[in-house]
Amino acid sequence: MNPLLQSTLQHLEALVGFDTRNPPREIGTGGIFDYIRAQLPGFEVTVTDYGAGAVTLHAVRGQPKRLFNVHLDTVPDSPHWSADPHVLRVVGDRAIGLGACDIKGAAAALIAVANVTDGPMAMLFSTDEEANDARCIAGFLRAKHDYDAIIVAEPTKGEAVLAHRGIHSVLMRFAGHAGHASGEQKPSDSALHQAVRWGDAALDFAAAQSHERFGGLTGLRFNIGRIDGGIKANMIAPTTEVRFGFRPLPTMDPDRMLETLRTLVEPAPAEFTETFRGDSLPAGDTATAEARRLAARDLADELEIPVGNAVDFWTEAALFSAAGYTAFVYGPGDIAQAHTADEWVALDQLQHYAATLHGLVARGHA
Repeated sequence: MNPLLQSTLQHLEALVGFDTRNPPREIGTGGIFDYIRAQLPGFEVTVTDYGAGAVTLHAVRGQPKRLFNVHLDTVPDSPHWSADPHVLRVVGDRAIGLGACDIKGAAAALIAVANVTDGPMAMLFSTDEEANDARCIAGFLRAKHDYDAIIVAEPTKGEAVLAHRGIHSVLMRFAGHAGHASGEQKPSDSALHQAVRWGDAALDFAAAQSHERFGGLTGLRFNIGRIDGGIKANMIAPTTEVRFGFRPLPTMDPDRMLETLRTLVEPAPAEFTETFRGDSLPAGDTATAEARRLAARDLADELEIPVGNAVDFWTEAALFSAAGYTAFVYGPGDIAQAHTADEWVALDQLQHYAATLHGLVARGHA
């Protein structure tokens, strides 16, 4: 086995063994961070706790131009795993374990490369990507950092992804008037009826965006995730809560969409709160976003990383882009294997990713 791949798998075995599921995000400054810190002699290491299990480790050696970012938190495991998700298994051409694909495999490769090179290098490990409570990157960006670009690790099959959708999550509450269901109702009486009418209009609105295009992506991704309300069949529902999300293309105006969705039906919801916002990549108005996309493409070309298509999933590269950094997404693995039972990453992709990182650091391009 290739020595760099072997080292990567050894670190991946250790990283998978740490429980960093999010939720519950019961992650402290020890544990996995003690392990990483111990693997990085020669680096200046800063660990910051932002509370509620949101922790970063910033490791710097020399004066690097680029920062590699990778999140260590994983989704919860499902009951359909065929073995312990926190024990790495190497079977055939794949490494299987919770987070192996998304995205501890990249973290393991970064550590392996750090140990066999001595050139300038910077890494940011974080723990809050998998839930709508982003603290790590926001906290990191409150200070000025002298990096030309940020390369964010996510499963992109070894291609540089320059663009992806944004993500927005919303909590709505409808208010009605409790009463006996035998009488004639006005549109505003039942909060549950209001929510159902809104849902019908919202699905029609989303379908009407199917003609929109950007970089190989089409339409608006929209999902009503939860509806809670009502008491029983013969009672008019006084309150109903709706949670929904949508993922716009980079060319779509999310604020205009939010206002449209808020006012789709009468009466409008009594409460309409955006609970999470993630900009699309690249972030900014049309001119700014295009300039940032071109800068990211030029960087990928300089680093000899092949450029792939835009993707539907969201990444924290958008947060760095919104802060003014050139940013793209690059990592081993396929998003189709992420968040699944018996999650896996292909060994050849891990090896290629590690070899690419090794070349960048060794040539002083990191």
